[in-house]
Amino acid sequence: MKAAGLAALSLAGLFAQSVSAKELRPDFAVSEYYDTGAVHEQLMAKKMESWSRQSSKGAYNSTKWGKPGRKRADPVRCKNGVAAVVPGDPLQTFQCNSIDFYDFLSHAELGSTTGEGSSSWGWTAPNGREFVVVAQADGAAFAEITSVGKLVYLGRLPQTPEAQPSIWREIRGYKNFILIGSEAEKHGVQIFDMSKLLKVDPKKPVVFTQQDLTGFWNDLPIGRSHNVVVNEEKQYGVAVGAAPRSSACRAGLIFFDLKDPTKPQSLGCAAGDGYVHDAQCLVYRGPDAKHYGKDICFGFNEDTLTIYDVSVKNATNIISRTTYEGASYTHQGWVTNADWIEFLLVDDELDEANGAGPGASGFPVTFFWDIRSLEAPKQTGYFRSKAKSIDHNQFVVNGRAYQSNYGAGLRVLDVSSLPRDPTGGRVKEVGFFDIYPEDDADPVVDFVGTWSHYPFFKSGFILINTIERGAFVVKFSGK
Repeated sequence: MKAAGLAALSLAGLFAQSVSAKELRPDFAVSEYYDTGAVHEQLMAKKMESWSRQSSKGAYNSTKWGKPGRKRADPVRCKNGVAAVVPGDPLQTFQCNSIDFYDFLSHAELGSTTGEGSSSWGWTAPNGREFVVVAQADGAAFAEITSVGKLVYLGRLPQTPEAQPSIWREIRGYKNFILIGSEAEKHGVQIFDMSKLLKVDPKKPVVFTQQDLTGFWNDLPIGRSHNVVVNEEKQYGVAVGAAPRSSACRAGLIFFDLKDPTKPQSLGCAAGDGYVHDAQCLVYRGPDAKHYGKDICFGFNEDTLTIYDVSVKNATNIISRTTYEGASYTHQGWVTNADWIEFLLVDDELDEANGAGPGASGFPVTFFWDIRSLEAPKQTGYFRSKAKSIDHNQFVVNGRAYQSNYGAGLRVLDVSSLPRDPTGGRVKEVGFFDIYPEDDADPVVDFVGTWSHYPFFKSGFILINTIERGAFVVKFSGK
């Protein structure tokens, strides 16, 4: 079927699915429609409409949540289901369970003139100090989380000078470096050495420049990427979703070598399944003996979970390509245990908004995949949140899935039972911190609230980056 004909099809018809959990063979016509980019464009249009509406109401004026030099709140325990950071103020009283508030800095306090928070990442120095990177439309802010949970602003790195501000700014870590990509044209991938922060005086925050970068890589069609991914063990990075889809790499997996971060080198691309929205790449260690030890990428490719053998970087070797009932926009995912890979969590960013599959009721759904056979992954079950919203990004640490669910905030699931019960019947929510009180009375299915978080610090402190307000520091207090 030609793309022009597919464009006339109703998305509601394409997304009409049963609500039971089940893996499916991809439908060629549906995949061809996704390949046109129409669904991604509609998703981005939904977001832009929402953000324009919020902006017109002054939602991105983060100074109302905090100005430089203000007296900061002390840590606040989650008590009786709320953390009252400013007692009596409903917009500074946060619904919660087993997660305590420690600190907050607005985007303005983090040096941004635009705000519009997105991605985030962290780095632990050899001496144990914990640093974070907070993405904003006009660059990335650097801060330290102290031993008592205070967030201390240290400076920022603006977007690449030739690029325009863009809320789509993604960050990943590689050793002591961070990589920053953006949907802005001409941006490329900035490579910054986080150890530079060790000598920064908080009283004199530093605005770094492009000349302060360790390296810069821009072997991209027009300098755009939707996300950046890293396989630290194999010492390479991946740019995914690098527009346009008509390029030779089709916005697929585009690899670059990081053995010498001062001189990142292009390695080739895997274009065979077209656009990749996000991915997790790692050395496979698990029960599938045929693929043990191989360099594997799990691709979250809009309408499919696509598993690649990327041992060869200038070719496409697809191990499997699978969709599922209710698939609307396969967005992101994470394996439950990188040391022994058996299960994968996947989120879908459009099923709630489009009323498809298990997400049709508007409550975020986490899909569980049994990947003990990479050639035949099974979608074994799902968990449906009790808080209406949209799921976005998630990571798994020690059996807990930490999820940024837009207006519902940070949610924490105990997924340690999956090896015993792959259906997810024993999975339960064990904590949450709702950073968007604006919709407490009437929860919305909208692109508001938290975009990302970073839950990997040994201290247990978690950074939450929000679109409107700024960055929160919280800590899980449950068992």
